[in-house]
Amino acid sequence: MSKDIILKAENISKQYRLGQVGTGTLSHDLNRWWHQVRGKENPYLKIGDTNDRSTKGESDYVWALQDINFEVQRGEVLGIIGKNGAGKSTLLKILSKVTAPTTGSIKCGGRIASLLEVGTGFNGEMTGRENIFLNGAILGMTKKEITSKLDEIIDFSGCERYIDTPVKRYSSGMTVRLAFAVAAFLEPEILVIDEVLAVGDAEFQKKAIGKMQDISKQGGRTVLFVSHNMAAIQSLCTRAIVLKNGTVVFDGKTDEGINYYLSLNSSTDTNISIRDIKERKGRGEIKIVDIKIFDKNENEVDTIRTGEKAIIKVYFESSVSNIHKKSRLSLGIHNQGKIFVLLSTELGANEYMELPQKGFIEFNIPKLPLTKSNYTIETYLECDGELQDWMENALVFTVEDGVYYEGGLNYPGGWAGKTVLLDFSCSFTTN
Repeated sequence: MSKDIILKAENISKQYRLGQVGTGTLSHDLNRWWHQVRGKENPYLKIGDTNDRSTKGESDYVWALQDINFEVQRGEVLGIIGKNGAGKSTLLKILSKVTAPTTGSIKCGGRIASLLEVGTGFNGEMTGRENIFLNGAILGMTKKEITSKLDEIIDFSGCERYIDTPVKRYSSGMTVRLAFAVAAFLEPEILVIDEVLAVGDAEFQKKAIGKMQDISKQGGRTVLFVSHNMAAIQSLCTRAIVLKNGTVVFDGKTDEGINYYLSLNSSTDTNISIRDIKERKGRGEIKIVDIKIFDKNENEVDTIRTGEKAIIKVYFESSVSNIHKKSRLSLGIHNQGKIFVLLSTELGANEYMELPQKGFIEFNIPKLPLTKSNYTIETYLECDGELQDWMENALVFTVEDGVYYEGGLNYPGGWAGKTVLLDFSCSFTTN
């Protein structure tokens, strides 16, 4: 490896057998052994379905990862993003040597500390203080090194009062605070973090992200970070890779990677109907079944220009016969955590609605104030004080440059996707 490359993944693939572990595998093991004795390839590497959790598949084997190749430079913060089941956690487990790849190899130029699950490597019967020394020893630190960092670790974790209490009595948030503090302050060359920060509160997440920025910029250490929080990915990562069905579909700049990931969630791009979206919450008596965006000519579009008229129609259906009184629908339009615009029937009409069994709700935006970027629509439908249907990624659409102000200048250079435009006027007065 080059002196600047600290981690290199070459042709990494991971195959799993579906079904119950230990059932019907003896014949497969004997078959593998017989092929190995004859110097032939594992016969089961030739079969296996793509890692797509939404389909049934025809094989007993599935490729959780397939032909993953990438390099990470020293001091780089790499964001790994993708939908649930895309293979992110499997990849981190392989990089952390928790599990071995089926094919391929990992070349690493330093110690790796991993936070893959809440309390990874912690012994519940031991106290927080004892677990700090245990984890430090696992990371290859001497007792003297750990002792020199002990006060900083305890202070950062915020668990000083409970540091001599067995970890099994900690909350999940306290456990992840202490685990992160150990991994960060004992200074591994590579820090691997898988979504565990989501367990912590807002204050801790802010501290953790700040600490990761410090150790990468000032300490020259490398961070691999998996998260569904695009704002955290945006603020922390210098580069991003996007996984889809166990393969790398994007590797490049963070902004472009986030936009690519958001486009994967678009029902139009993936030919998935909003009816089929599984990741939704609510009672479900009345559901959102479609969302369409129309331009000023009432043509259905998935791309619209800044300053133009936009119409958003949200179609709904009810599974019960009664009329839903005191209903309200809110749409959150956001991009990468930088912009959040709220549309709400309660605000627009200044009253609740009565929804029949079937129909659509229309939002009219005379002059779209959003600047060039990809945006995601989040839905929140409530009836009689009860949540009926919530979807975080209901639809993705694109805004392209257009004329918002009469002078033609929309925003200063570099502010695309980072600002909302306002319709205003100004005047000059001289004394």
